[in-house]
Amino acid sequence: MAAVSIRPALFQVPFALIPSASGRDLRSAAKLAFTGAVLAGLFGILHDQITYTISPEYFIRMKFDQFSAADFGLPPRGRVALIGFLGTWWVGLIGAWFLARVAVRKWQRPGKPVMKALLAIIAIAVVFGIAGYFAGPAFLRNRAGWPDALAGMGVTDAQAFHRVAAIHLGSYVGAFLGWLVILIVFLRRPS
Repeated sequence: MAAVSIRPALFQVPFALIPSASGRDLRSAAKLAFTGAVLAGLFGILHDQITYTISPEYFIRMKFDQFSAADFGLPPRGRVALIGFLGTWWVGLIGAWFLARVAVRKWQRPGKPVMKALLAIIAIAVVFGIAGYFAGPAFLRNRAGWPDALAGMGVTDAQAFHRVAAIHLGSYVGAFLGWLVILIVFLRRPS
């Protein structure tokens, strides 16, 4: 008599979504995810230092309030670095975790493909952030409610604020799209 599977259809998903893995593979994926978190956090620190230079008001009028729970009395540049890290480390952790979970199933040494992927994602995020710098003022200037919101925050240099807001948005969009494309490439690449 043949064995009958009683697993519900919900659990019959492609291996990439819920792959089984050995303890060694999970440790390897966790190390790569940790590396992704550190890289993303470092990127966030540098990213926010640059954007603080462009528009200190973006941080002073908005980000410092958003991250008020992380106010440990640091000087402004220190707060900006902390905000940059807190805003990005988790993206790198999650993104690298999914890439690593696919990579450990496909390659004997998954570290090199995942590291290349993470660097490519950072490069794509930079390109989209640069695009945001140039497109930001035109994209945000006439958004419904936006001028009133800036006035309510007391922003005096709207153009710089627009640029930095669009750099941040562009960087997140670029990182997500880069990650998605690389994940698809990883899934389609033969073992």
